[in-house]
Amino acid sequence: MTEPTPGRRPRAALAMSPDVASAVLEPESRAALDALCDLAPAVLEDFTTRAARAVLADTELLITGWGCPPLDDDLLRAAPRLRAVVHTAGSVRGHVTDACWDRGVEVSSAAAANAVPVAEYTLAMILLTGKRVLESAREYRATRTRADGLHTPRTVGNHRRTVGILSASLIGRRVIELLRPHDVDVLLHDPYVDEAEAARLGVRGVGLAELFRLSDTVSVHAPLLPETRGLVSRGLIGSMKPGAVLINTARGAVLDQGALTDAALAGRIRAVLDVTDPEVLPHDHPLWDCEHVLITPHLAGSQGNEWCRLADTAVSEVARWASGEGFLHPVRRERLAFLA
Repeated sequence: MTEPTPGRRPRAALAMSPDVASAVLEPESRAALDALCDLAPAVLEDFTTRAARAVLADTELLITGWGCPPLDDDLLRAAPRLRAVVHTAGSVRGHVTDACWDRGVEVSSAAAANAVPVAEYTLAMILLTGKRVLESAREYRATRTRADGLHTPRTVGNHRRTVGILSASLIGRRVIELLRPHDVDVLLHDPYVDEAEAARLGVRGVGLAELFRLSDTVSVHAPLLPETRGLVSRGLIGSMKPGAVLINTARGAVLDQGALTDAALAGRIRAVLDVTDPEVLPHDHPLWDCEHVLITPHLAGSQGNEWCRLADTAVSEVARWASGEGFLHPVRRERLAFLA
């Protein structure tokens, strides 16, 4: 595939929901992209319209986001000059198809940027649940009386707590990094990480069963693939320590949600769920009212001012590609099986 010509502004277009474009790409980001590219003014969310086809005919670079239609054979026929895709969010699974890889289209993603707030959320939840902050706040509100701290159980606190990380994904690795200043023991299960790499990460690699059996908190960062659906099984959940915490910021279907529901309702374990299966749970689902479970509305990823990080990453990747440097955050076809 022909490389971009340094000094010449490539023809580019935005492909995402217009609402997403307005939220993620503020005027400053649009201006930065316009300075780097000959950027089409319209935001494409339907590739089949006459206006979209006219834009796509000359497009060399697509800047994609949430709501982008699939980049399939039909799109590639309409965009014969397309050479690169810069995604302003994390996963490209929803729109980059085999047809793109077959053509040799280069792909970049802001997954590394989006991993930052997810890891920060995870760290916060590890520390808050270790200290039982939510339970204590709920009790304090109900009683308006301060409990005797000298009778706090030894299970409360984060000193030498064992944290298990399921998958050394971008987010999993960032969580490991954020945990380093804290006095916790970190275990990792990832079948693709050997003992030497685990040592470099500063963690101890363990088997899946051992991770759940030994950890006080397990944080799930595995991608949802056919082989990981239901990976966190009833047996694994049943093996967790009484009062242990299960945190999921990955995908709801990675967990056996029925088993999790049973264990949480019985008071055996606690859970923090930023994702569920389905999203949103039915109104009468028992997890909504379970005192041992905190459910948040898939907010761990980039929100509000954190979208600026996604936009900045996309602008930087466009600049690199337009100058012929190549992407700093490329997505490789052969790595898709390991990515969320």
